[in-house]
Amino acid sequence: MKYTNSYLQAFIALMLVVVTFFTVDQLKEEDQQTLADRNQQLKDKNAELKAEKNQLESQYSYIKKETAEESKKNGFYTWPKVEKKADRLVQESDGKFKKSWALYLVKESKRYEIDPFLVYELLKVETGGTFDPELVGPETKYGHAYGMSQFMKNTAPWIADMAGLPYEDELLFDPYYSMQLSLVYLDFLHHEYGNWDEALTAYHRGMGGLEQYKQENGHAKSWYAKEIQNKAETHPTVAFVN
Repeated sequence: MKYTNSYLQAFIALMLVVVTFFTVDQLKEEDQQTLADRNQQLKDKNAELKAEKNQLESQYSYIKKETAEESKKNGFYTWPKVEKKADRLVQESDGKFKKSWALYLVKESKRYEIDPFLVYELLKVETGGTFDPELVGPETKYGHAYGMSQFMKNTAPWIADMAGLPYEDELLFDPYYSMQLSLVYLDFLHHEYGNWDEALTAYHRGMGGLEQYKQENGHAKSWYAKEIQNKAETHPTVAFVN
């Protein structure tokens, strides 16, 4: 019996050692896993911070690269000038030329580097000062002219094609479409002849009519070209807001 108790005590002691060993080993494994998880979290955070750092460096580089002159091209600097010119056109027309039309004309004219006041005066002459987008001109041997810019159906399709725009007869009565065609055509004519006397006379009489006019008069300074340019020059220049 005495030996049995000794064996039992030894067995219990051995079990305690085994349990302690496994407990310590398990704690070590848990600590290692915790450390591994923590290490991965730190790696992920480090990668995130590096990405943010790279993004900030890119933004800083972009901002630093912009010059003061380039920054003035954004809407904050350019929009006041656009709106002042548009307001001038609306005021001059006694409200017949709508503000939305004027804003569109000023913005699009800038794209083609054409004076918006020159285009406005052309539209004024073409519509007799009404700026009626649904205007149908008197019948001629070539047919009628349509819309605010008074294009004929034998001319408008190829101008629309040149502008990369769709063409339907009904679109000639859309004021924005009509103005866009006039800008494209004026840009084409000015590029073709290099001066506004010929460009405007060709707009009014056609390119063939321009040549005939020059043969008969020795110049291209038609009443149409002179009136539009002279009136365009009466509009005040609107300076950039600094």
